[in-house]
Amino acid sequence: MPAQSSPPTTVPPRIKRLRAGVRPPGDAAGLGAEERRHDERFEGADLSHADLADITFERCDLVGVSLHQADLRAATFSESRLERIDAPVLSAPRSVWHDVVLDGSRIGSAELYESAWRSVELVDCKLGYVNLRGATVRDLRLTRCTVDELDLTNAQATRVAFEDTTVDHIVLASARLVHVDLRGAALRRITSIERLAGATVSPAQLVDLAPLFAAELGIRVED
Repeated sequence: MPAQSSPPTTVPPRIKRLRAGVRPPGDAAGLGAEERRHDERFEGADLSHADLADITFERCDLVGVSLHQADLRAATFSESRLERIDAPVLSAPRSVWHDVVLDGSRIGSAELYESAWRSVELVDCKLGYVNLRGATVRDLRLTRCTVDELDLTNAQATRVAFEDTTVDHIVLASARLVHVDLRGAALRRITSIERLAGATVSPAQLVDLAPLFAAELGIRVED
């Protein structure tokens, strides 16, 4: 008899560990569009409404920085750590996030459509509306976060995991999911539940989602 193949398993995100180091303080007042900053630490700066389009932060620390309505269009964050970021509105469409940790931050509306994410970790963050429409997300982990709405419309999400995280509403219209582990997420509402193909849920979550599946399929449940 041919050997039976092992059942498929969910592949976890591949998160790169950032190198520790003490970085010299950078001049936040001198930040502007299309600049490239390397190995600097920016702490306590108010960059609200700043023009930072196409800026690059490589191996940088941003700590206690306000980015409210800063123009971060096409910005790049690489091998960087962002802590206690405050942004009621974060405007970073078409931005690039590679090997990044976002920790202890509060973001209201995050405009991140058509962005590219690879090896990103969000820890202890409070997020409102996260617009990842048309984004490419690869290797993302959310730990102890709360998210009001995660919009993955037309996004490609690969190796994404949630740990002790609450997501009030997730939108999956035309999304493509591969190894998306929802077992550590408390889900309250899902739009386009038929796009869950490629996701992993726990048995308990499957029971909780049964009414949503029934509604999607037009099934009437009666005693």
